[in-house]
Amino acid sequence: MKSELIHCEHGFPAYFNDDSKTLILGSFPSVKSRAEAFYYAHPQNRFWKVLAGIYHEPTPLELSEKTDFLKRRRIALWDVIESCDIVGSSDSSIKNAVPTDIRVLLFECEIEKIILNGRTAERCFNKFQSGIDVPVYALPSTSPANARYSLERLIAEWSEKII
Repeated sequence: MKSELIHCEHGFPAYFNDDSKTLILGSFPSVKSRAEAFYYAHPQNRFWKVLAGIYHEPTPLELSEKTDFLKRRRIALWDVIESCDIVGSSDSSIKNAVPTDIRVLLFECEIEKIILNGRTAERCFNKFQSGIDVPVYALPSTSPANARYSLERLIAEWSEKII
């Protein structure tokens, strides 16, 4: 059975609060994240392990633990794509991407830096977002598809820009 492109909407809002200082942008939520309506829900994605490793904390597992972690660390989460045609969770299959309006979030809180999680997020950010006067750092993807990077290497590279 051949997988087909399906048009998908992001489906859930950015996570942020008034104290958010760092905005981490992914590309588009995975099937699992769309089903759970929160970021990096797939257990194979190393996002939460990377953040926990950077801050020397236990990996948050439950939604309440994740949101508490993000609030304490002043981290906001969103994606650069609001809707697109996609096969499953495959970033490489994304077509007809419509960007999120990141400026809305930048207006709501005092973001000091933006972290782009992976090359697709970087490409889409560079294509759709211009004139944003905040430092932007592109980092290796925490996706399990990025097998070139071990967890330890991800933690090392991310910690240079997150902290």
